[in-house]
Amino acid sequence: MKRWLGKAETTLGNHSDRLNAINIFPVADGDTGTNLYLTVRAAARALQDVATDTAVLPQLDAGAALHVVGPPNPAQNDVGAVLAKAGQAAMEQARGNSGTLFAVFLCAAAEPLAGHPRLSSPLLAAALNRAQIRAWSALSDPVPGTMLSVMEAAARAAAAVDAEHDGDDSNHTLGLALDAAVEAALAAVVRTEDQLEALHTAHVVDAGGVGMLLVLDCLRSAVLGEELQDQLLDGLHGYDVQDPHIHVDMPRDDGVEVMCTITLSPLDAATMRQRLDEMGESVIMSQVGGEANEDGAYRWRVHVHVPDPAPAVALIRSLGEPSDINVSELALPRNPDSLPLDAVPDAGPRTTDLDGHER
Repeated sequence: MKRWLGKAETTLGNHSDRLNAINIFPVADGDTGTNLYLTVRAAARALQDVATDTAVLPQLDAGAALHVVGPPNPAQNDVGAVLAKAGQAAMEQARGNSGTLFAVFLCAAAEPLAGHPRLSSPLLAAALNRAQIRAWSALSDPVPGTMLSVMEAAARAAAAVDAEHDGDDSNHTLGLALDAAVEAALAAVVRTEDQLEALHTAHVVDAGGVGMLLVLDCLRSAVLGEELQDQLLDGLHGYDVQDPHIHVDMPRDDGVEVMCTITLSPLDAATMRQRLDEMGESVIMSQVGGEANEDGAYRWRVHVHVPDPAPAVALIRSLGEPSDINVSELALPRNPDSLPLDAVPDAGPRTTDLDGHER
């Protein structure tokens, strides 16, 4: 899991410019690559200390520190626990639609893996299925032809391999399931161009879908110990290095993106989702962690696109005390030629906190 997310961080960093270039849905703001990269980076860095914990004890006959490997940490031998830690970090720092949906994917995938020391074909199928269902349900108005369709295709392919091999948990069958999941994800990416009118008109595939495909190929590579598939993206419309940034010449989107983390009761969460649906679009709400507090309330990550942030922020604050709240303009400055194509972004889109300070 640590190697997977490390590969994904590097790969999305390398591909962020191309993903931004074809990002025109749900809004043409050219930041899907950046948002996915920053969210995956948060997940990967949450695992930097996994499997490296040591106990430091004083050496009695000298003043030096003696590094002694401590007792095994059960959480480090639990695939689900490790992935849940990464998912929690991703959810807390998720950026944009694509980053938030990936964080939902990661948290949900961890659940069927809890208590297991290794990945297998049956567990992969269960994890991918749980993740795609949770991602679809997190959005108030989910749309086919996006990264949701890519998640679903990968899950169905892994489930088919698992069923064909009667739940065999060998490494060989796991390899077959991973191959099938990536192959199905690629086919789903190609189909996105004809599933969404905006993509069809622009003659490009969905940026979030491509990002999800790259993440899945990184999983395949990390588990099987094989290289990433260099030719995987060949022929995808709009993805050649010489292709322009499609979103640059498209109408600029008005409004802002509001995101925060907040603790809500189930009733207040349902109320917030309903009210945000009335105010704006691209509403995503998903639990951060699975445990309720002593009052029966859960932490939620909230995302919405609205014309004016004031009513949305007022609603959020009327139902709880948000943290990590930020407001980002959807009509971002567009100057794709200011950075080299291989530049890895170190920061996301310009955001403003509620006191007016740029972040």
